Amino acid sequence: MKIAILGTRGIPSGYGGFETFAEELSARLVKRGHQVRVYCRPHGVAHRPPDGMHRGVKLVFLPTIRHKYFDTVAHTFLSVFHVLPGDEEIVLICNAANSIFSWIPRVVGKKVVVNVDGLERKRRKWNAAGKAYYWMSEWLSTFLPTAIVTDARTIQKYYLQRYKKNSNFIPYGALEPDGAGRSVVERLGLRPGKYALYVSRLEPENNAELVVKAFARVPGDVQLAVVGDAPYAEEYISRVHAAADSRVVFTGAVYGPGYRELLAHAQFYVHATEVGGTHPALIEAMAAGRAVLYLDNAENREAAGDAGLPFSHSEEALAAQMDRLINDPEERRRRGQLAQARAREFFDWERVTDEYEELFKRLSN
Repeated sequence: MKIAILGTRGIPSGYGGFETFAEELSARLVKRGHQVRVYCRPHGVAHRPPDGMHRGVKLVFLPTIRHKYFDTVAHTFLSVFHVLPGDEEIVLICNAANSIFSWIPRVVGKKVVVNVDGLERKRRKWNAAGKAYYWMSEWLSTFLPTAIVTDARTIQKYYLQRYKKNSNFIPYGALEPDGAGRSVVERLGLRPGKYALYVSRLEPENNAELVVKAFARVPGDVQLAVVGDAPYAEEYISRVHAAADSRVVFTGAVYGPGYRELLAHAQFYVHATEVGGTHPALIEAMAAGRAVLYLDNAENREAAGDAGLPFSHSEEALAAQMDRLINDPEERRRRGQLAQARAREFFDWERVTDEYEELFKRLSN
């Protein structure tokens, strides 16, 4: 098959979950004999391959409008028109915000799949107009594309109950770290095995401020590594830095081998996101065999299962769970083993690729 992937910042991945998804899925599809093009934004890819290829995947770079409200939709708008004369049978669009364009490739006979992700309208960064647009996009995704994909049963249930729309449930995948060194960890000033790890875009609904304030209540010399950044959240990021004590290390965004190092040498992982489906950082920490603490909501509970320890949205509750894991190495080991076993069972990239490949074949036939 010939497949195009639109709606992400592009690959090699250097930002978030959709970018990692596009890279891991496209590379595996190429290995299976398919031809894949991934559409990229020039500012979204830190290391642009000179030959326009990455892991066998063809990269297409198109301009965009670098603005909080227009970056994604402007780039996808150009991408759908660029893909029209191409010979791809399948167009995979990431993010429900792009559903408004999903009818365009269908006009020329292409099958269009939208991965809707989570309920983006719930993010606190959006104003009333932004929330209304995302609400409209949810509705449009139920009839404009050929099919939609949800990566969590919770989101699948939402679309079925609210819109009477059947979706294809295909989870996200996670890689296990292999042979991780220590050079990046030590360069960042972290002590291997002596830090907790938090990974997310530093935006309000991901609760980095809650995490650093809770950590300040935990005694001892264990560090907290805060990994991530956000392009349009300067005010919130300043608040997070102001709330942190001297044991907190802000690393910025880290990807690839350096990120796997951070996972491999962390005591445990803290997941505090409120919005989304299956969060990549959570299941990647599980695949790495880390004990996980997660903010107790339906999506996070679905991913972590009985492998993780939940906490409510309060500094006291999170601090108590942090203190529990810091002072109980056996509990950390046991929870880490449960987490890794769960990741292997439910979040394997090859199995994820199997399911996308089967969906694409079914649609193209």
